[in-house]
Amino acid sequence: MTTPGELERTLRAELRGEVDFGAAARALMTMDASNYRRVPVGVVAPRDADDVAAALGVCAAAGVPVVPRGGGTSIAGQATGVGVVLDLTRHMNALVSVDPAARLAVVQPGLVLDRLRDAVRPYGLTFGPDPSTHSRCTLGGMIGNNACGAHSVAWGTTADNVAELAVTAYGGAAHRIGTGWSGAPRGLRELVEGNLALLRTGMAGGFSRRISGYGGLDALLPERGVQIARAFCGSEGTLGVVTEAVVRLVELPPAPALAVLGYGDESAAADAAAGLLAYRPLTVEGMAQDLVRGAAGLPRGGAWLFVETRDEGAAHELVRGADALDAVVVADPAAQRALWRIREDAAGTATRLPGGASRPESGGGDMAWPGWEDCAVPPARLGAYLREFRALLARHGLRGSPYGHFGEGCVHVRIDFDLVSPQGVARFRAFSSDMADLVVSHGGSLSGEHGDGQARAELLPRMYGAEVVRLFGAYKDVWDPAGGMNPGMLVRPHRLDENLRFAALPDSAFAGEVARCVGVAKCRSADAGGPGVMCPSYRATGEERHSTRGRARLLHEMLAGEVVRDGWRSPEVAEALDLCLGCKGCLSDCPVGVDMASYKAEFLHHHWSGRIRPLAHYTLGGLPAWLRLIARLRGAGVANALARRIRVPGLARERSLPELSPEPFTRTHRRTTRGKGPVRAPAAGPGSASAPASPSSPASPSSPASPSSPSPSPSPSSPPPPPPLTVTLWPDTFTEYLTPEVGHAAVRVLEAAGLTVAVPAGQVCCGLTYLSTGRLDRARKVLRRTLAAVGENPGPVVVLEPSCAAALRTDLPALLLDDPRAKGLAAAVRTFAEALEEYAPHWQPPRLDRPVTGQTHCHQHAVLGDAADRRLRERAGLTGELSGGCCGLAGNFGFEPGHHEVSVACAQEQLLPSLSAAPADAVVQADGFSCRTQMAQLGGVRARHLAELLADGLAGGRGERGQRGEPGERGPV
Repeated sequence: MTTPGELERTLRAELRGEVDFGAAARALMTMDASNYRRVPVGVVAPRDADDVAAALGVCAAAGVPVVPRGGGTSIAGQATGVGVVLDLTRHMNALVSVDPAARLAVVQPGLVLDRLRDAVRPYGLTFGPDPSTHSRCTLGGMIGNNACGAHSVAWGTTADNVAELAVTAYGGAAHRIGTGWSGAPRGLRELVEGNLALLRTGMAGGFSRRISGYGGLDALLPERGVQIARAFCGSEGTLGVVTEAVVRLVELPPAPALAVLGYGDESAAADAAAGLLAYRPLTVEGMAQDLVRGAAGLPRGGAWLFVETRDEGAAHELVRGADALDAVVVADPAAQRALWRIREDAAGTATRLPGGASRPESGGGDMAWPGWEDCAVPPARLGAYLREFRALLARHGLRGSPYGHFGEGCVHVRIDFDLVSPQGVARFRAFSSDMADLVVSHGGSLSGEHGDGQARAELLPRMYGAEVVRLFGAYKDVWDPAGGMNPGMLVRPHRLDENLRFAALPDSAFAGEVARCVGVAKCRSADAGGPGVMCPSYRATGEERHSTRGRARLLHEMLAGEVVRDGWRSPEVAEALDLCLGCKGCLSDCPVGVDMASYKAEFLHHHWSGRIRPLAHYTLGGLPAWLRLIARLRGAGVANALARRIRVPGLARERSLPELSPEPFTRTHRRTTRGKGPVRAPAAGPGSASAPASPSSPASPSSPASPSSPSPSPSPSSPPPPPPLTVTLWPDTFTEYLTPEVGHAAVRVLEAAGLTVAVPAGQVCCGLTYLSTGRLDRARKVLRRTLAAVGENPGPVVVLEPSCAAALRTDLPALLLDDPRAKGLAAAVRTFAEALEEYAPHWQPPRLDRPVTGQTHCHQHAVLGDAADRRLRERAGLTGELSGGCCGLAGNFGFEPGHHEVSVACAQEQLLPSLSAAPADAVVQADGFSCRTQMAQLGGVRARHLAELLADGLAGGRGERGQRGEPGERGPV
């Protein structure tokens, strides 16, 4: 028997592509987006079709199974396997050619769908099938699952849009298949001709979403033209490996419109969906209220149909004919994209149930899971089916939120199964059996889009009957007589309750957090310029291990201990997490809220426990203490001189250190305000800000635009006015020691708005640098000291540095769960813009009337939100958008050795191009110190905090010091 080592050596000798049997490579491929986990023996990234043939030949000779894999977003387990996984995304990802006149494209299997769509859009064309994972799913995976998407109402499934396929079978034989018997494997024609009656009568559910099993097998009938390529679609990697495909393209409507129809509930929307098909819509998508959480722009109702039409006129015609409670027609493309994002994120949103968890032991707290993700029934039966489905859930004590392709009767749902305890798994199995019977009773298909994999293949006899299932087995045996292609899927399948991924995890809170990643892989999206941040390191490297999903998989395997065996000391996990910038983009952009920055901190805490850490953990990780010591010694000048002359050990050679300010912010502030007012906020009481005042409250000033504006004198008989509202300005490390001018500017603006500004009397710190280096014990000590300094009722706390505000708002209460003061301080935190909007609502900022460019801090995007900042900029006349993405410096990350290349690549993706494209008279804003430093060091641009821009406006300036292109503003700043 061939050993894994012998197999690896043989594959390396025969292939030009990468062969990796290491723990990290295997761990990354143990799961897809399903409930299942299988450990492969190794991973191969073939260069081309010849490599694929060589790999299939070697594996067949060794008797080792093969699983082809694309984006790994399958939800039924078919992209996992115990043999060799072929990663077709690394090299075989080209768009080979496009023929606009013939409306054809030739693609390799690893090509991401959006790359194809972007390439053919200039010709007014697109590829019709469009799953919600279009930014990361591959054409090969779509062919394997016969994927559909929202536009299948108009343009059909993948099988409807495939003309020819190049396929390599197990053992290495090549086939070119299309229409007719040419290229077919030996015995296929005889199998079809011997089973014509069964193919004509036994293929149940003859509607568009019959995807289950080898659902396209009747396309081989002579009266249907012997469409071998069509029949191959949906085979889930069980027949052979697609190495090239000729796909059909469709005309892209130049100005589609979106009609959003509101209904009383989900069933009413489902009942109405089939009646809208007469208007020839492009999509008919349904969602209920429990998945549309806080979304704006929707009409009245408890459920909605999103119906896309070819133009605005068709949308209005459809609305007039629809019997809906309310409706809106959206023609603006940006507004349409915002609404479609709600639908596309539903696969993740549905995984987080509202209202808390029904069973905490289910492996992920408030989580729901796939398994019955995409059943389909004829559209006219959808309403009745959903009512019975809801009743079935209730009988089993389960919850789920259906949504999906209502126009084709295909419903997605994630259900809060307990997939850990024996009782929960037994209920999962019992529900699955009843669910299959319900779908079949409505003439439906167990899978309407994603395939059966391991999740439903065991139940295919209930849908097709034993005779058709035996025919499926014979069909597989014609293509794959040795049974080496993805065994256990579709034919002779594993049980649906085997190989569950939660069984390998220990019972711990951290394991439950890691299990949150369901693998939808939005972190693998490469759509630069989008609204999100996640995942900058994946965008820079293109490697799965540097995606949020990849890191979660490695942590999962570390906890399981089967593949990654060194536990918290694992070098594989450490290497993958090393390039995590801690941007927290995944916390907001991941549909299930994976928080990899926190997971990294936890890992580093354990990984370095009892050991000498990297030098950067002491230098950069201890930055607040070092800077405080230098300030006490009044040694800023000496430190700056030394930093210019010598290289600080443990820091990147490519970086120069920012200069320290001669005097800390609080020292200057106390000196200049001595005798003018308090230096810290008073305890709660009259006039304090511990209870925020409403705009109509007498404590809320209708503040003038500048401190020199006159205020009315009180009448002799009236009581004296209440004292001004006091806010505490947080002296974060960056403002305190590096850019005190930001703090002084904020004081000027806050006072101009009628607020009294105090600073804490004691030593405070958010602990961010200790968190980012995993020194959690030190972080807790610092935070407890901070809470003691702040006191029980701190009142509003204005934090100028977004990363510090995010740490105080989220990390502080998470680290000090037992200290009620932590929640109090977290609740008191306000950003600069939030404080002005909440506590000085009538104040009018100075008009700057300039375009603005720059960067929204990634922690602001992920944790704090920037709505108040946008409104403040608008009121100040600052026009334009700040860059998305991550600046790439990310605190200590960009200063650590080995990170410079990735740090620069992150900046080059969105930030630096946005600076180059901005108008010449634009002011440059960045509230984050890291963002400003990155712009200065890589772009030669001096960016400024919003407080500085407004302070200049108060003084009669227009923010000139932050302009781009002025003398001294390019090059090192």
